[in-house]
Amino acid sequence: MIERCRDEFPIRLMCRCLQVSPSGYYGWSGRQPSARQLDNNRLLARIRALHEDSRGILGAPRMHEDLAEEGETASLNRVARLMARDGLQGWPRKKRRGQRAKPNLPLPGVRNLLERDFTALEPETKWVTDITEIAADEGKLYLCVVLDLFSKLVIGWSMHHRQDRQMVIRAVEMAIWQRRGGWSVILHSDRGGQFRSDDYQRYLAQNTLLCSMSAVGHCGDNAACEGFFGTLKRERVNKTRYATLDIAKADLFHYIERFHNPRMRRRVAKQDQKFSALSKPSVTTG
Repeated sequence: MIERCRDEFPIRLMCRCLQVSPSGYYGWSGRQPSARQLDNNRLLARIRALHEDSRGILGAPRMHEDLAEEGETASLNRVARLMARDGLQGWPRKKRRGQRAKPNLPLPGVRNLLERDFTALEPETKWVTDITEIAADEGKLYLCVVLDLFSKLVIGWSMHHRQDRQMVIRAVEMAIWQRRGGWSVILHSDRGGQFRSDDYQRYLAQNTLLCSMSAVGHCGDNAACEGFFGTLKRERVNKTRYATLDIAKADLFHYIERFHNPRMRRRVAKQDQKFSALSKPSVTTG
């Protein structure tokens, strides 16, 4: 405060009013910043850049993850403290009451192959898919995604103003185009009419995809995909008003291909580096 007002009031008068010794003030003003302070300034500059790139959605935990991926060793508490001092915060999760929908009847011959085991040790072994609704001034837009549980990448997606079986098939088709192997992959979904359709079931059988469906009335059976939609809406959709469907499509494309997928690819690459370092044989000298 004394530093800000030194051109308007005498320094000794302000020191006397604030009960600060003049020698203490002059010692503080002439002191060079410490190494810790310089490092905090450097770290805060990077935090500001990452926060701006994410359009203000990264909170302290995810900011700490991104910094760790870049090689920073700052603790979560330090990152949270710097963000709080600078007024930076993530986009909070909106609390709402859930509405129970009428469950569809089980499809004969199809069961839950995942059993809520959302871990995958290799890519192209477990996929999940679902549909969500995005509101725009022009009307409703529906987004269908296919998520690989190993990398958490959105490997297939499709958008349309109607949630029909063709939109779902297009999302699965995009995932198949990126598939490297021809082995069977579990594709899990809920029991929506699009996933129960004959065209969808026939398409899965033709492309060695094993259909898996949630139990009746158990939305937690597809929690991995529901979690992605929750993050998407909290970080992008709920804080944006879309005037047209085209604007909504462009923004969803940006989130998936320019924000979410690059972050997941960096995370997978870092995990591969750690695995390679651990599996590298040690050299012994005789």
